[in-house]
Amino acid sequence: MKKNNHAAWSQAERKADSVIIADDHPLFRKGLRDFISTAGQYEIVAEASNGEEALDVILRFKPDIAILDINMPGLSGLEVARKVMEKNLNTELVVLTMHEDADHFDLAMETGIMGYVLKDSAAADIVSCIQSVLSGKSYISPSLSHLLMKRSVKSLKGIEKKLGVDSLTGSERKVLKLISEGKSTKEIAERLFISVKTVSAHRSNICGKLDLHGTNALLRFALEHKDLL
Repeated sequence: MKKNNHAAWSQAERKADSVIIADDHPLFRKGLRDFISTAGQYEIVAEASNGEEALDVILRFKPDIAILDINMPGLSGLEVARKVMEKNLNTELVVLTMHEDADHFDLAMETGIMGYVLKDSAAADIVSCIQSVLSGKSYISPSLSHLLMKRSVKSLKGIEKKLGVDSLTGSERKVLKLISEGKSTKEIAERLFISVKTVSAHRSNICGKLDLHGTNALLRFALEHKDLL
């Protein structure tokens, strides 16, 4: 390990919650270290200036949390995160990013990152992020909440497509939702101001589109996927 590229502290000096910071900009790293140290409850056990060093100190110190710049020389923050997860360490992972686009965000979420912090707001967000992640909750910089909403919508649409729900018409979805609420064919007809025959036709069409067969198959599907409707 090259001492001029990162600083490391003895494991004996650790506090309960140990932290590693990896970023290739020394001044940014110092600022982050100062903000975290001010909280008074975390011990920064090592720093790294590139991906390889980050992986090295994480494997050596096995910190409670590792804060990784998403763009570093050598291994990127996400590549380091994947390798750490392959080792099944208990280290929680946070990435720092300059990017506000959905592609980088989606990659981080798919990797299993617990914290996603925009570098421009790191001073305000990093301590709250550490607290959330160490308590088992994910954290995303508030200014990036729109990306979470987009991802939720995208994920929901993906699930609907996989199940076939996206192929249903508006009327069929209304019928399916009422079925999930335990309404009978007659009750659905009265609620939607349509005939019982029309409701039965919708039920038949829904079963065909969703490939549902057998007694109560439609009801079971509606109950199992009620949150989607």
